[in-house]
Amino acid sequence: MNKQLLEYRMPAEWEPQKSVWLIWPYNQKDWPGLFNKIPEVYAKIIFELSKNQIVNLLINKNADKKKIKKYLLIYDCKIFRIKFHIIKSDRVWIRDSGPIFLIRKKNKKKIILNFSFNGWSKYKNYKNDNKINNFISKKLNLKKIIPKIEKSGKFKNIVMEGGAFDVNGQGSVILTKECLLSKVQERNFNFKKKDYEKIFSKYLNIKNFIWLNKGIIGDDTHGHVDDIARFVSKNTIMTAFEKNKNDKNFKSLKKNFEILKKSRNENGNKFNIIKIPMPPPIYINKIRTPASYLNFFITNKSVLLPVFKVKGERKVINLFKKNFKNKKIVPIDCKELIWGFGAIHCMTQQEPKL
Repeated sequence: MNKQLLEYRMPAEWEPQKSVWLIWPYNQKDWPGLFNKIPEVYAKIIFELSKNQIVNLLINKNADKKKIKKYLLIYDCKIFRIKFHIIKSDRVWIRDSGPIFLIRKKNKKKIILNFSFNGWSKYKNYKNDNKINNFISKKLNLKKIIPKIEKSGKFKNIVMEGGAFDVNGQGSVILTKECLLSKVQERNFNFKKKDYEKIFSKYLNIKNFIWLNKGIIGDDTHGHVDDIARFVSKNTIMTAFEKNKNDKNFKSLKKNFEILKKSRNENGNKFNIIKIPMPPPIYINKIRTPASYLNFFITNKSVLLPVFKVKGERKVINLFKKNFKNKKIVPIDCKELIWGFGAIHCMTQQEPKL
C-alpha cells in the first residue's frame, strides 16, 4: 500500500473541484442565543457555491429535505446542483470530521483518507461525525484508507482534522506545534514531530514541512492552521498579522510570520508571504471568538471570504482581489457564524476533480 500511496497526493484547494461537501446546521448548543441566524448564513454560502458547483449537503433525516429545500429556494440557491444525503451529524465542521481526498494522476484514481475524528479531544459528542467518512466513501464508491502508525509494536489509528494542516499540492504542508504537539487537547498520545512527518510523508506524499508555533486566541481546536496561514498558490502563503502590540495574538502571529519568512518550498526556494491584517477582537457574550480572514474557502470561480462588518475590511478585500486575479472575491458576513468558533473553511470540504 505504501508504494501505491506514493503516487497519490492531496490537491491544493485552488485546483479543479468536482463538488463541495457541507453539513446542514442542527446543533443549537454551538451558537447559544444566535442559532436562529445560522441557517441564513448557510443559505447565502450555499447560494454562492451552487452558482457554479455541485453541493453535497448532509442532512439528519429525510423528513427535513422538503423544508431545507424550500428554505434554500428563498435565497435563490440552484437546487438542481444540490444533492441531499441523509446521515446524522453532531456538528457542521466537515473540514475536520470529513474525508481527505487524494488523487493519482496515473490511472486517474481518487481515494479517501479516513483519519479518526475525536471532537478535537475536547467535546464528547462526536460519534456521528466519525461515521461520515464511511458514508461518503460508500456513497462515492471510493476506496477508503485508514492511516495508521506503528507505536511500541502496535498499529494505531491516527486522529487528524483537515483544519490542522494546509497543502500547496506540490509536497509542502503548513502545521502548528500548538495543535499537534501540545499535551493540551492531545489528539495522538505522545506523538512527536517525527511521527507526524512520517504520517504526512507516507499518506499525503509530503516532503516539506513548515511548523508554525501557535494559532489564535479563542480557537477551541487549540491551534488550527486554517485560521492563521494558508497557501493561495504553490509559492504564495497568506498569513494573519496583528498590528496592535497589546493584543494577545501579536507575539505569536509575529513569530509565525518570521518562521514563514525563513521557510522554503519543496524546491528550496523562498515563498512569497502576504500579511493579512487581523480584524479587531470580536467578543460575543464576553467571550473572544477566533475571527480571522484566513478562514476563507477557494471555489472553482470564487473565494468566499469571511467578514465581520468591522473597520478596515475594504483593505482586506482589496488584498484578496490583488492575489486572486482570476477569481471573484465574495465577502460573507460571518459575525454570527463565528460564535460557533468556526467560519467558511471549517464548514466546507472540497472534493477534487480528476
